[in-house]
Amino acid sequence: MRHVLVSVVQVGALLSAALYHLDALGAEAPSREADALAAASTPLAYFLRSKGPAAQPVIYLGWTLATICVLVCAIIAGMLLIGMFRRRKQPDARALVSEGGLPLVFVGSLLSTIALFGIAVYMLSVLAEVADPPNAPELTVAVTAYDWWWKVDYGEGGSHFSTANELHIPSGVPVLVLLKSADVIHAFWVPDLSGKTQTIPGITNRQWIQADHPGIFRGQCTQYCGVQHAHMAFEVYAQPQPDYDRWYAAQMRAARAPSTAQAIRGRKLFEERCAGCHTVRGSKAAGVQAPDLTHVLSRRLLAAGSVINTPENLIDWIQHAQEIKPGTLMPDMKLAPAEASDLSAYLATLK
Repeated sequence: MRHVLVSVVQVGALLSAALYHLDALGAEAPSREADALAAASTPLAYFLRSKGPAAQPVIYLGWTLATICVLVCAIIAGMLLIGMFRRRKQPDARALVSEGGLPLVFVGSLLSTIALFGIAVYMLSVLAEVADPPNAPELTVAVTAYDWWWKVDYGEGGSHFSTANELHIPSGVPVLVLLKSADVIHAFWVPDLSGKTQTIPGITNRQWIQADHPGIFRGQCTQYCGVQHAHMAFEVYAQPQPDYDRWYAAQMRAARAPSTAQAIRGRKLFEERCAGCHTVRGSKAAGVQAPDLTHVLSRRLLAAGSVINTPENLIDWIQHAQEIKPGTLMPDMKLAPAEASDLSAYLATLK
């Protein structure tokens, strides 16, 4: 039995060393490769390395818990094998007591209690470590979760604007995220940059994120919230400060007035059919229940990560939203070919 336990401990140590080595290799990888990995959202890539200080303690906690789980499974398997091949000398029903079986149970229970208590203390220490950023946040944004998309609000008063399913931040600095929900409980999670935090109706929760380097990082709702829960994703764009400042200035501007007759007809159609839900700053559209589309063509994805944002996909989404994302609150818009062409011409101006 002692040899089995020693072997299990050695396997756990080797696993921890391998994970640490993989983390070191990931940290040394070229930034272009790291960005490509983040953009592709490789499954479980976040388990090997973190991209920000808020995620690093969580990564180490995950490694520890995974190692403990492997050790527990290995110990149970080892004891099961011992039980299968080792027989009692006498088929005595009292053998468990007479051979000291109960003390072994007591020792196992005590060790399990101590281990669980230690894990609880470690988890609480990690929560305390990531509760606040090391420095005062240089940017505060409000993220509101809807069925099934994310609204991101920047600034206040005259400098306020909103985006959808994209969170742009300057790299290398902590960012405070105020989390709200417009309907049911959701959960905000950017695994490369932070742990999970729930968005609860009527409550504003706080989370902070920081990206060590520029890149694109996938986020996801992790609290089941309805039929399209799996298609409620978003992206975090960490940018050098000058690039972020240029993006911010561009987003602050209102939409350009259409300059062609076709685009003007498209704007009129948009204001008649879409203004009840959507906003386009600089037009009569001022809806608040759906994404702000002032600069919709500047975004990489549509429908909370479901569709690549191209002019063709955008008009297809408008006409067939229930086919692309069944159950979403966006209805299918029945448009004649001429209307679709006019609307597409107007939307092409929203850059």
